[in-house]
Amino acid sequence: MTESKLPTVLVLCTGNSCRSQMAEALLNHDLAGRVRAVSAGTRPQPKVADGAIEALKQAGLPTDGLYPKDVDALMGDDIDLVITVCDNAKETCPVFPRPVRAIHLPFHDPHGEPLESFVAVRDDIRARLVPAVREALGL
Repeated sequence: MTESKLPTVLVLCTGNSCRSQMAEALLNHDLAGRVRAVSAGTRPQPKVADGAIEALKQAGLPTDGLYPKDVDALMGDDIDLVITVCDNAKETCPVFPRPVRAIHLPFHDPHGEPLESFVAVRDDIRARLVPAVREALGL
């Protein structure tokens, strides 16, 4: 199965600097070869939060290539599943060119909090979001 044929999961957040970035890295690692995860924001921040990068590195996850992306840039992509990880993104989730299954799975926003908060959110994403994607896509 080529990467272009893998189901694409879009993790959507407001700033695309914490939760959605960690979810993208976790999904691409834990479901490697089974999904292609991307993340985006409705109002992307200038950079990925240092706490998110550090929490991923502590778990041995790659952080290369993580940067905030605007959801508008992904509207032409073939998205199979959208997961909103914050209430604001759910409310402002764009309408995609074709019907896309969407799941709302909110997580605490650790932005501006100590590293321990980012680690806790990372572990919560791994515990709840990865299995939700497996179930939604029948993996």
